[in-house]
Amino acid sequence: MRQTILIEMNLVWLRQALAAVESVTNLQYTTEPCQMVPHKVSSQIRHILEFYECFLDGAPAGRINYDARRRDMTIETNRGVALARISSIIKRLSGFPVSEAPLMVHAEDAEGLGLEDPYLPSSTARELMTLSGHTIHHFAIIALTLRAHGLTTHPDLGVAPSTLRYRAEKSAKGPEAGPQYARNTKVFADGAPFCAC
Repeated sequence: MRQTILIEMNLVWLRQALAAVESVTNLQYTTEPCQMVPHKVSSQIRHILEFYECFLDGAPAGRINYDARRRDMTIETNRGVALARISSIIKRLSGFPVSEAPLMVHAEDAEGLGLEDPYLPSSTARELMTLSGHTIHHFAIIALTLRAHGLTTHPDLGVAPSTLRYRAEKSAKGPEAGPQYARNTKVFADGAPFCAC
């Protein structure tokens, strides 16, 4: 049950990534605004997708290495490739088998740190939470990049669900509770486009 909820949460983020990539032009997708150099929407999308691919490729064997990303530049230069990869990951994650089997996850830059045993114990649920937080973090960078391109982004793009709940609770308490957040307070704004182009 827990993993099913976490998978669905990640699917929401991936659908939002799909909507974001669909709603920008090739130029907006592949270029960095001067105030955001070196950040591009495309590089953030590639990074997000490759983390999901590392998870999906490694979890069935019980060993995940996020450092082994492909760094496929076609995702950064071609929106069509990015859209296809997002759709593929959505399909793969939708059919991901629920498992309580332990996972071993390669520590980030284990070689650079000189770790004798670079693998650390984890679980599918923990890695799904990691993917969710990682995606939201990069969505925040995407939102800033899109705004620097002059686009209006969804107000919740890149905001953690716990922050959205906090804002909603504060808003429900009235003006004495502090700043009001009258915008969308749904935790998951699935289906809403994130850019008004």
